[in-house]
Amino acid sequence: MQTVDYFTPVVDDPFRFGEIAAANALSDIYAMGCEPLIALNIIGFPKELSMDILARILQGGASKAAEAGIPIIGGHTIEDKEPKYGLVVTAIADIGSIVANAGARVGDDLILTKPLGSGIVTTAIKNHAAGPDLIEKITILMATLNRDAALAMKTVSPHACTDVTGFGLLGHLHEMALSTGVGAEIYLNQVPVIEEVWGLAREGYIPGGTRANLKFLADAVVWDPSISEIERLVLCDAQTSGGLLIAVAPEESDRLIQTLKEKGALAAHRIGKIVEDPSARIRVRKTLSYMNA
Repeated sequence: MQTVDYFTPVVDDPFRFGEIAAANALSDIYAMGCEPLIALNIIGFPKELSMDILARILQGGASKAAEAGIPIIGGHTIEDKEPKYGLVVTAIADIGSIVANAGARVGDDLILTKPLGSGIVTTAIKNHAAGPDLIEKITILMATLNRDAALAMKTVSPHACTDVTGFGLLGHLHEMALSTGVGAEIYLNQVPVIEEVWGLAREGYIPGGTRANLKFLADAVVWDPSISEIERLVLCDAQTSGGLLIAVAPEESDRLIQTLKEKGALAAHRIGKIVEDPSARIRVRKTLSYMNA
């Protein structure tokens, strides 16, 4: 199994950028229930910038790879106008234990393992609208490996899983639903969101990718009329190194949530469920009280 991911800086600190990019690249592997084995660096770097910056980016990536228990055995660098960094990751898995983003079953609970909002916060960072405490909070969130969440997932029998990244929570859920021909319900008041995100969103720090996600999902999502545009944008926020979204049978979801908490997951929230709907629509309710509606 192999995957590759890389992107431009989302924070100013080169070392932390390296950590975040590496954690993000590893997420596809963890979402599939696989074990990373080795990695390669993939880098674009401007000749005008100091090589010390490149060294710090690579050190950040190496640090996160070491945390994942894998070596970085090489890579490739090209000259580019803007820094870019990520990893090619090779993983191993028993073919019968791979978890795909297809396979969710009607009745499954949906569990999310990181709060939303990294796209909005990093947009605020780029516009000098985020304080040091918030920058540190979002950096820790994005640099946190999904390894422990993946290990918790192995204690149950998940039917489907995806990592939540650029398409946002609802975009990745739509992929999951569409691939199996099922629908989903999400309860806004159960979705974990970084507290400061609501204020930043109201101030207009919305990434272009987030707006594009909301537009793309116009025919795929049925919104409760009471849900505001800001709330809709947050649920569609384009994430960097987001958490895992896991579809699991309801009789196993409590055990999964407990294990996630024991392993220190940044979130362990039951945010909705899989429902019968061949058109793969997502219904977003304001509160959990709509569950039986």
